[in-house]
Amino acid sequence: MGKYRNIIFYVSTIAFFSMLIYWFFVEGKTLEIGENIAQSKNTGSTMWESFTESFLENLHHPLALLLAQIVTIILVARLFGWICIKIKQPSVIGEMIAGIVLGPSLVGMYFPEFSAFLFPKESLGNLQFLSQIGLILFMYIVGMELDLSVLRKKAHDAVVISHASIIIPFALGVGLSYFIYREFAPDGIQFTSFALFIAIAMSITAFPVLARIVQERNLQKTKLGTVVITCAAADDITAWCILAAVIAIVKAGSFASSIYVILMAIAYVFIMIKIVRPFLKRIGDLQAGKNTINKPMVAIFFLTLILSAYTTEVIGIHALFGAFMAGAIMPENTKFRTMFIEKIEDVALVLLLPLFFVFTGLRTQIGLLNDGHLWITAGFIILTAVVGKFAGSTLTAKFLGINWKESLTIGALMNTRGLMELIVLNIGYDLGVLSPEIFAMMVIMALFTTFMTGPALDFINFIFKSKKGNDENKADDDAQYRVLLSFDNPESGSTLLKLAHDFTKKMNANKSITAMNIAPVNEMHAYDINEYENEQFKNVIDTSQELSLKITTLFKASTDIESDLTHISNKGNYDLLLIMLGKSMYEGSLLGRLLGFTTKIINPEKLLNTVKGKGNIFNTSPFDDFTLQILDKTNIPVGIMVDKNFSAADKVFVPIFNLSDFYLLEYAKRLINNNNSQIIILDVAGQIRSNIEVKELIRSIEQVAPNHITLYNEKKIEKEFLTSQDLMLISNKSWKNLIDSKSLWLSDIPSTLIISNP
Repeated sequence: MGKYRNIIFYVSTIAFFSMLIYWFFVEGKTLEIGENIAQSKNTGSTMWESFTESFLENLHHPLALLLAQIVTIILVARLFGWICIKIKQPSVIGEMIAGIVLGPSLVGMYFPEFSAFLFPKESLGNLQFLSQIGLILFMYIVGMELDLSVLRKKAHDAVVISHASIIIPFALGVGLSYFIYREFAPDGIQFTSFALFIAIAMSITAFPVLARIVQERNLQKTKLGTVVITCAAADDITAWCILAAVIAIVKAGSFASSIYVILMAIAYVFIMIKIVRPFLKRIGDLQAGKNTINKPMVAIFFLTLILSAYTTEVIGIHALFGAFMAGAIMPENTKFRTMFIEKIEDVALVLLLPLFFVFTGLRTQIGLLNDGHLWITAGFIILTAVVGKFAGSTLTAKFLGINWKESLTIGALMNTRGLMELIVLNIGYDLGVLSPEIFAMMVIMALFTTFMTGPALDFINFIFKSKKGNDENKADDDAQYRVLLSFDNPESGSTLLKLAHDFTKKMNANKSITAMNIAPVNEMHAYDINEYENEQFKNVIDTSQELSLKITTLFKASTDIESDLTHISNKGNYDLLLIMLGKSMYEGSLLGRLLGFTTKIINPEKLLNTVKGKGNIFNTSPFDDFTLQILDKTNIPVGIMVDKNFSAADKVFVPIFNLSDFYLLEYAKRLINNNNSQIIILDVAGQIRSNIEVKELIRSIEQVAPNHITLYNEKKIEKEFLTSQDLMLISNKSWKNLIDSKSLWLSDIPSTLIISNP
């Protein structure tokens, strides 16, 4: 009876109170007598018509519409961002293009009903305010990413280049305004206001995009990288100060009228630097050594951000300047800034910032440029922007004694405008200084100058291609055996290095081991990239010192890790690539198996291959998608490590499932020669004793190292035997068969090296 007690109590409680509620509703109906009760809004004559009417009303509800807009915007922005990454362009270009595609230039032109439904004019206000919140958070991050200590130490040449790269395009922008003012300036706008906004739009540099390109091209540790990052930082600070002054002048109507606003802005900056910054530093010092930020501290910094943005908005120099300033005065502790940025950047960059791109796209009407004369004008705007920024930065750098290649590289990078340009243009549009036609032209200029950065850098490298790289490659060719290990965390790097050492221990000078870490660009920030690299390589360097092993380290920031890894592997003349096996569909929970496929149930690249008849859209391999890409694209043998606390390859087990696995014996032989490993070969298919070539190979190994190799024919291996081994060598094809067979002893296998034979 006891087991039914809870059920009886549950049923009786629900029944009693349900009847009580029903009684109140019935009695409550009597209270309506004599009251003026409003009729239902539904006018449908049937239940279905009432439902559809209510459903359509819900679809047009402001909140439902905003959520639908956000979902659409994020999906389209991510798609175009992914496409741009695949063609080696910054993802910000794809997001900018996504905004234009969703606007009147494409969707609005060819699908006007859909555009009117998804982006009705009355909904744009909500979209604008949300995008402004995203911009405020973004500018806060930009301010935090500026390393002011580097700016103070290395500012001499950088400030000269930076200010020249502002004043030259600024002057050209004013000159351009002189010729286009009458035709393109909105009615009632003074020439000064129009010219100042055109000039500042010509002068801006996108520091975040530039920093990502520098990281991706591995320039951050070079003198050139330091100079250009410092230039961009100085450019950002100067340009935003000038923009604040320009906004003040435009709002006031004249320079004389704006003096009070500028004086208030100077007082604001003084208070932020001399009072607020020391206060925040004291709070930041309380955080030193901790791995988390408590909520009261987060509240203090967010309040600082909001109050700073509010102050600058009220003063009249725009809230974005206040957000930028709040980020710049944050405590300079790198770890603290990184933790704080991680708290807000996903929401700011992934959720809110794409709204700004689309809102800009909704304002951009490329269809207005319906005449050849207008496109010629747009071409002159692009030419003026490129000459002013590219040529201005290049010639200034050359004047300071920097060689032509680095000077041109600085010019190409400083010409990157990206999102910063769109921010300036939108401010000008909101103030009524820019007409729709000139706004569309300037957006095209922002896209063009950002897009040209990558090809320009490639062209510069091609022109100045030196023989130095070839000489270095020849020097590397002298090594007889070259191993490249690629790791994604310090622990796996140390494990792979121990394995590489076992393969090459006695080769002395006839070996070359390169430890490589390719990190996603979006996981790093310009100011802490050196610290990030040091943390990644610390374990590897410590392990190399313990093993008395000389290694080469290679660090690269990337937007497409798979492509960069395969490119480096194929071009580097390596004999073996070692990587760790990522998560596969066979690991983790049942939910992980259902949703996993390495979190890529449908991979866009696989989708394209499926359409072309080259592959299956679903990854049902025991290898994760990343590993499959590496195996598919590399031209060298790949060793995929399944780590189970590997320390050394003293006892090695090599199962041979068919004749195609015999190449594993070469790796077994290498372990015997260099590590004195004990090798046990399992002839699963019974084909070794019948193959003369393989028998001769085993005999030659036994002659050089007797008692180091043992041959077994058993098809069943005891669990105790498996757990006593240090390493299993197996081919990638046999590994798949082994996984698919779901052998009972699979969970008991030791650390495993899965070796492919390309």
